[in-house]
Amino acid sequence: MKFCGTGPRILGFALLVGLLAGCETTTAPARAGNTRAAPIYSPKPWFVEEGIASWYGGRWIGRLTANGERYRAGDMTAAHKKLPFHTRVRVTDLKTGKQVIVRINNRGPFKRGRIIDLSVAAAKQLGTYDRGLAKVRIEALKEIPLAGPPNLRVPPEGPKKKPADKPVPKPTPKPTPKLAPKPTPKLAPKPTPTPESTPRPPRKPTPKPGKVSMS
Repeated sequence: MKFCGTGPRILGFALLVGLLAGCETTTAPARAGNTRAAPIYSPKPWFVEEGIASWYGGRWIGRLTANGERYRAGDMTAAHKKLPFHTRVRVTDLKTGKQVIVRINNRGPFKRGRIIDLSVAAAKQLGTYDRGLAKVRIEALKEIPLAGPPNLRVPPEGPKKKPADKPVPKPTPKPTPKLAPKPTPKLAPKPTPTPESTPRPPRKPTPKPGKVSMS
């Protein structure tokens, strides 16, 4: 039986299939827990300030920040003198109009006239890295919490109601004993005087008739 050169063709086809199978890549499906929707902030900031913004890096990279984190140049963070840690702040370059949102995790800057110290990544994104200093407006934002995927479905029976608190029985007041009225003492009637008991006045003595002398 003659193959007429089909053997090398079959072998080459098999090698090509093997190479394609080896080059195939598999991607793991994205987990819902690893993805997070972009946060939504209230349009009205609760703190506004204007001043000079600077950035810091160099010897500060890798050091502990005021809230205990390690400073990393690639994080969108910043330092402020008094805003609470983890506050989201929108920084607007008043010259170019560019904006970035950073998270406060450190204290500073402590040079007069400066109001915020940006990380290296934040300064580059805002466009102030080469200038060093820039006039900015900072706005502290309030994040609006969103319901995650597990909380989007409402159970058919509706939200569970909390069991009503059992009424606390009120103590029954004890009846106040009524005091019996004191008997009024009856006065004994005065005895009516009888004729026998009434003393008779003493009789006056009747003068005896005297003798009449005749002269």
